[in-house]
Amino acid sequence: MDIRPIKTEADYQEALKEIESLFDAAPNTPECDRLEILSTLVDSYEKTHFPIELPDPIEAIQYYMDTRGWSRRDLEPCLGSRARVSEILSRKRSLTLEMIRKLNQELGIPAEILIQPYESMQASA
Repeated sequence: MDIRPIKTEADYQEALKEIESLFDAAPNTPECDRLEILSTLVDSYEKTHFPIELPDPIEAIQYYMDTRGWSRRDLEPCLGSRARVSEILSRKRSLTLEMIRKLNQELGIPAEILIQPYESMQASA
């Protein structure tokens, strides 16, 4: 089993082709083991060369609201009053640490998304 690190775009493309040819490998076979190793190498290469940026915190909140069918009123336990919810979603006020904790616990939004800096009208004023 000759497997090398993926260092170039050509190596990456070659690994993808081989992975595709191994998709139907039976479990617990050398082919399946090779597929698993190549997949791990490709994943590592992609994380380094094609990083995915985290979404904007406010956009993430809106996405999580949409997927749960939540309204602004449903955010009040996390963000405070109806006016505060409006200020946060319209970027007139920044999230506080307590809001971030509650959003993480209630909606399951990863803290790493919520703690990022983001464009707010408060910062540009």
